[in-house]
Amino acid sequence: MDNVFKALADASRRRLLDLLRADNGQTLGRLCEHLDMTRQAATKHLKLLEEANLVVTIWRGREKLHYLNPVPIHEIADRWIGQFERHRLRALDDLKKALEEENDV
Repeated sequence: MDNVFKALADASRRRLLDLLRADNGQTLGRLCEHLDMTRQAATKHLKLLEEANLVVTIWRGREKLHYLNPVPIHEIADRWIGQFERHRLRALDDLKKALEEENDV
């Protein structure tokens, strides 16, 4: 999970993930059309995203296609965000029940 947090810490890498979320399966050249960086810099960012398992690549002939893998982000949401959300939802449910009980009296 440390690799995922490290990868997500950089705005350029988040931009790459946003581009893949909008249009999955892009080549490096196509991704670079929307970035203000060299192909070499984009390649380094994509390598870190691959190491964090946030991007998966598939070769189609001579083209290397990059795909977003949302699973690690989902795991972070479950582990770090979901538990806080559950408490808030439980509190809202308790409030709802309390208000309903007041109306019944």
